[in-house]
Amino acid sequence: MSLTFLFRAFTRDLSKVSTLHHIQSLHTGCQLLAAEKALLMKLRKNTGYTFINCKKALEKYDNDIAQAETWLHEQAQKEGWNKANKLEGRKAKEGLIGLFVRDKAAVLVEVNCETDFVARNEMFQQLVKNVAFATMAHHLNNTQSRTGYVKSAMAGDELSKLSVSEGTSLADQVALTIGRLGENMSLKRAVTVGVPAEWQIGSYVHGGVTGQTEVTMGRYAAMVIFQGGKEGEQETLGRKLSQHIVGEAPVSLGNMDDLPCGDSETRLLPQTFLGDPSRTVGQFLNGQQARVLDFVRFQCGETVSEAAE
Repeated sequence: MSLTFLFRAFTRDLSKVSTLHHIQSLHTGCQLLAAEKALLMKLRKNTGYTFINCKKALEKYDNDIAQAETWLHEQAQKEGWNKANKLEGRKAKEGLIGLFVRDKAAVLVEVNCETDFVARNEMFQQLVKNVAFATMAHHLNNTQSRTGYVKSAMAGDELSKLSVSEGTSLADQVALTIGRLGENMSLKRAVTVGVPAEWQIGSYVHGGVTGQTEVTMGRYAAMVIFQGGKEGEQETLGRKLSQHIVGEAPVSLGNMDDLPCGDSETRLLPQTFLGDPSRTVGQFLNGQQARVLDFVRFQCGETVSEAAE
């Protein structure tokens, strides 16, 4: 066997080994790229942040997705507060009313933004839900030892101090949402009620947001506290009364025997009933063997003085 033949064979085998090693390296590299892409997609889905920021976070923490997610939230929070401070003076009169009913308790909240476009955004609607959940939790914690009818109102400053389930304050949640959506926002107000077992809470939201079930949302909402009603029909009765309150905007309850004062009537009971114009609300309630005890009506963007008049 010649030396030339041996050299050629050795070179050929070496080339095969080098090619095989190169293929294996490419395969390993592709696997790593696929794994990194999967992490990037997962982080993007979990957080909603841009691909560029998610990639930056993964590179910063050597593909540790938990640390990357925490860092992204921290950065967004800082940016949110910076933007919130810059936008603080801008008017925010759009937004949504959120209604959350749980057993014998209910809460109405109002969260404002600058435009109807942002009010339709899922992130803003999640903020409304968080405000409703935090307010309900606060109400339940503070009324565990109390019996009878409990009603409380909270202004925006008080709401801002409440915390969501992760321990983040609502003020931080608002700032984060401002940073993400670029509009000024504010927590305006909330009213919570709790009733005894024999009382009922009726409710209605007008201009509702589709797809929201646990917390219903819209531009107008009402809840009514009542006793009685025909068995099995209380839910329908409560909705009809709340629809009337949304549509006719009463500002006080009045008495069952009050005489109506025409179209300008602002007392609930002597108003012409929206569902049956031949009767007043009081007359309708007599036929239903029911009695209204209280009500709350929210209209998005109204001033507090308008709501109280």
